Amino acid sequence: MEKENTLNKTLYHVSEKVDILQTISIGLIAFLVPTFLAQLIKAIFGTQSIITSYSQIIVGSVVNTALIVSAINIKGWKKIIGIITMPSISTIVSGYVFGTASVYMVYMIPAIWLGNFALIYAYKYILLGKNKNYFLASVVGIIVKVLIIFASFECLKVFKIFPAKMVDNLQTAMGITQLITATIGMIIAFAIFKVEKRKVTKESK
Repeated sequence: MEKENTLNKTLYHVSEKVDILQTISIGLIAFLVPTFLAQLIKAIFGTQSIITSYSQIIVGSVVNTALIVSAINIKGWKKIIGIITMPSISTIVSGYVFGTASVYMVYMIPAIWLGNFALIYAYKYILLGKNKNYFLASVVGIIVKVLIIFASFECLKVFKIFPAKMVDNLQTAMGITQLITATIGMIIAFAIFKVEKRKVTKESK
């Protein structure tokens, strides 16, 4: 199947041992960062710090970087599904990023998972499968991810699932914040991609 072949594409082939280590490392980042990074930022800089106020952007950027790096380096649908589900579960369980709104984010889990999958699939299909430009894959992946998440939120909002006092903040978190963090993650991941691609080119000579 084309879908299976696409999900098995990586920038370069590694041994099974390295593949396992990469998967575990990225998986831990995807799970632990939403749980502990925002709380660590708060502990270091204080609750009133401007850095703390942007903790969601910092956390989201790291998570998106991990998602894009996994798209480039991790193969197999089971591993991919594991990685895309970890950040949202971690965020909701910890409550450190969305605070009291975390309980309501349960309704957004399917959309967040689908959005994360779309981001990863765009890189695998466009960048690795079709050998197209990194930034083309980025634009497509980011736009699709944000549209899926934001459109899902807007649909749920119609049914008044979210408390009125939280709607504005959640709307920002599911829209512009998703766009910002995915873009920052794309930029950070690009640096990693260039280093890895240079290594692959050097080894192939």
